[in-house]
Amino acid sequence: MIQKPAKQLSYPVLREIFTRFRDQEPEPKGELDHTNAYTLVVAVALSAQATDVGVNKATKELFKIADTPQKMLDLGIDALTDHIKTIGLFRQKAKNVMKTAQILVDDYGGEVPSSRAALVSLPGVGRKTANVVLNMWFKQPAQAVDTHIFRIGNRTGICPGKDVDVVERAIEDNIPAEFQHHAHHWLILHGRYVCKARKPACSNCIIRDLCPFEEKNI
Repeated sequence: MIQKPAKQLSYPVLREIFTRFRDQEPEPKGELDHTNAYTLVVAVALSAQATDVGVNKATKELFKIADTPQKMLDLGIDALTDHIKTIGLFRQKAKNVMKTAQILVDDYGGEVPSSRAALVSLPGVGRKTANVVLNMWFKQPAQAVDTHIFRIGNRTGICPGKDVDVVERAIEDNIPAEFQHHAHHWLILHGRYVCKARKPACSNCIIRDLCPFEEKNI
């Protein structure tokens, strides 16, 4: 829980922060394995309340045989459930994946739409999932705010907000346009491996001199 959100950092400081992120990792990548837009939708939907590592293990063999909506329908819900049974909430997720596959076949010719409104209308696909797909596959500057981004956004002042929607807007409104495409990936990776919840690795942080967090772990 964020006890004392930092104030929004200034434009020059944000530019310096993201310049450092870019210099360190020019082309950050998401860690969910996928082969096309459809498998990305499935992988991100399955990742809710699950780790990327766990999802990748479950989908390694699944995506070899069901990498399109029609192939997923042909596979059937029982076989799908067996593939993803190690993932949390797997039964409900299996139902959503099958419903989504049917909608994509019936309404979109088996293709994944590039519209946020269309994506969020799919079962089990929320705004965060839609934004990941729009960003990673369709190269739109959509910002997928997860727990890592929410935490460090408030802790550092990069993108503070009382909820994920406000944090998303803070990214869009304040981070320089040239960094928008990769912004959420840089923030997720920074939150996952450096600015961690319980023991942030402040001594290894490339932006520690720009961060107002008062309880630095150095």
